[in-house]
Amino acid sequence: MTSGTDEAVAREAVEGFYRAFEQKSVELLAKVVTPDWQYIPEPRGATHGPAQMIQVFHDIATAMPDMKVEILDLLVHGNRIGVRAEINGTQTGELLGIDASSKHVKFAIHSFHQMRGNLIEITWHLEDWLSLFRQLGQVPKMLERP
Repeated sequence: MTSGTDEAVAREAVEGFYRAFEQKSVELLAKVVTPDWQYIPEPRGATHGPAQMIQVFHDIATAMPDMKVEILDLLVHGNRIGVRAEINGTQTGELLGIDASSKHVKFAIHSFHQMRGNLIEITWHLEDWLSLFRQLGQVPKMLERP
């Protein structure tokens, strides 16, 4: 473990990270993550680095173009940052195989980030998909039992 990360530096990196997601911008993401950044769980077939989010950002832009991320808690311990946040937006396009519903949804996300200097080097990320599926009133067909 490297030395600790200043809380202001951590907040700036994390706010930039979620701003990149809101704006679906790989260019903004590249300003706050390392060139070999790891996103866990990684998108299928992804290589390390910010470019792995190109398809993810495209999918978000289609599914929830008005997506916003609200950071609720940010905790810094050494070079690690814990984040509790909430995503909200309107599902106006296909999301994980679920057709557009025009429903406004919100769901929790939890992330842990590891810093290298003033950049995020690794992100471990979990979404509360069950809450989202309940709000949409269905589960993606790929998750249904045979």
